[in-house]
Amino acid sequence: MRYIIRPGIITVIGAALFLMLNNGCKKEPIEEVQPPALETDSMTDIDGNVYKTVKIGNQWWMAENLRVTMYSDSTFMHKDEGDADWSIDTVGGSCIYDIKIDTLGLLYNWYAVNSTHKLAPAGWHIPSDDEWKQLEIYLGMSSDEANKAGWRGTHEGEKLKIKAPVSWTVYGDVWATNESGFTALPASCREFNGKMGLPGLGATGFWWTSTSHDTLGAYFRYLDYKNANVYRSYVSKNDGFSVRCVKD
Repeated sequence: MRYIIRPGIITVIGAALFLMLNNGCKKEPIEEVQPPALETDSMTDIDGNVYKTVKIGNQWWMAENLRVTMYSDSTFMHKDEGDADWSIDTVGGSCIYDIKIDTLGLLYNWYAVNSTHKLAPAGWHIPSDDEWKQLEIYLGMSSDEANKAGWRGTHEGEKLKIKAPVSWTVYGDVWATNESGFTALPASCREFNGKMGLPGLGATGFWWTSTSHDTLGAYFRYLDYKNANVYRSYVSKNDGFSVRCVKD
């Protein structure tokens, strides 16, 4: 007995097989997991600047860089000193990297951070090295890693960095997610000799802690566009870094 399969039948069979195989291998869409809603608020400094704040774990952090021009007791600090004066200032000073002060905030030396006139607004303080570790551990860093110097952790830096409008330079598979709401800005720095840090805005961000290492150095945190983690070390107190505050 011969079986004759007409071209039309082959087409129908082929189409049926294609649909069966395609449906059998089809992946279900992956539901994107949304992070929990952030708890936010605001605070005001002595200059009248209003800052966004965010609760991260058990801490309330400023979600913007400090830009106050005088201390909480109304004492004015040194501002925009020349390179020579900046390099020897042990009283406390601030400067601006460029015209983006409202977005990026001011850069302060550590003597301003540690001033008895109090740089932080009332009810707030400059976070210690341990308080920065608490933030990093909440974001996923192990305690052992948090206590190390240099680059530590995995993706904690990405969780701190803002996406826009002041974007970090894009590099490889390093991304700014700002999952924490911290909104870290790439405001660069001013070096101990008064020179502005390179490669400049968009590439790096530095933040002081209130913890002194020795007579000349203090601890800080550093984020870089090429790294997904967080750098910890100590540096000259005459460097100019951004400042964030934590609620008392």
